[in-house]
Amino acid sequence: MSKSPAPERPTDRPTPRAGILNIAAYDAGRVVATGGGRSFKLAANETPLGPSPAAIAAFRESAEGLEIYPDAFATVLREAIGAAHGLLPSRIVCGAGSDELLALLARAYLAPGDEAIHTEYGFLIYSIAIRAAGGVPVVGPEKDHTAYVDGILDRVSERTRIVFLANPNNPTGTYLPFSEIRRLHAGLPRRVLLVLDAAYAEYVRRNDYESGVSLAAEAENVVMTRTFSKIHGLASLRIGWLYGPEAVVDVLNRIRGPFNVSTPALRAATAALADRAHVEASVAHNEEWLPRVTKAVEAMGLEVTPSVGNFVLIHFPKMRGRTAAEAEAYLLDHGIVLRTVGGYGLPDALRMTIGSAEANEAAIAALKAFLHQAGGV
Repeated sequence: MSKSPAPERPTDRPTPRAGILNIAAYDAGRVVATGGGRSFKLAANETPLGPSPAAIAAFRESAEGLEIYPDAFATVLREAIGAAHGLLPSRIVCGAGSDELLALLARAYLAPGDEAIHTEYGFLIYSIAIRAAGGVPVVGPEKDHTAYVDGILDRVSERTRIVFLANPNNPTGTYLPFSEIRRLHAGLPRRVLLVLDAAYAEYVRRNDYESGVSLAAEAENVVMTRTFSKIHGLASLRIGWLYGPEAVVDVLNRIRGPFNVSTPALRAATAALADRAHVEASVAHNEEWLPRVTKAVEAMGLEVTPSVGNFVLIHFPKMRGRTAAEAEAYLLDHGIVLRTVGGYGLPDALRMTIGSAEANEAAIAALKAFLHQAGGV
């Protein structure tokens, strides 16, 4: 008579480090609508203008030589970034999107049990990076969906090693003026690294805003991260960059992969950076449609968090027939994909990317139809 197999024990297979299975995987949101016909994806803050034609040409040209490893130091791109922004190329690190750089910072500066602060509605990647490094995420409160400097400083302890701050923030679209960034930095111990995530910096048109590059240039405990995924339209190539003090750059170069950015990404990003006309066209499109979408949604009786990015956060009242979940389902069935943000602690809101004129008009019309059906407008 055959014996039944012995019950499986945890030690019968490799097990991850303690805490890894407590990390909630990043939810990238829906990609396609559920209804048939034409659909518009307005869920990932992608630019409706796409990448620069010059970037596309550079990408295609890179097909020659795919058997060759990329430049391990991203020399040409770092020099181009330095020239474009008046920065020292030696203090720039390129990564597979700014996400990789954020994760490297956490790996480099957090020991098990160390704390890192992010704000209440901050980018979900911060908590993932902190936990993956063995650190402890500490949440700083926000006011009116905006980072609150005093709330962050109140959370600083002897175990604090990093403060992650998106400015502007995703998914809220709010920002802190540079005077507040400087006040935050002044209140932090010198041992604490302030990470300024400026992924949406190119979209901001406010006189009191600064990406943080000047602070990163002068302080020993500040870095700024940027991305080519948003206004430059290179999201699928995964490329970003960081500017910071020499000591931090040296640390990151010691632990990053030697060929962490592909040749197609390097060449496309270099070409994109040089096409200022394309960037300006993207800014102009956003400047036109961000207030138009905001006003149209507010006219329906819904609240919109004031945004300086290329997206808006739309809040739905807590009443039957007008919830964010029901709005999402209706919009999906009508070809409109928006971003749910329940994972951010905002279950009663949806985030809408500023898309093409056609996509924006379609989203506004569908949202209006949903509210009319629900007894709103």
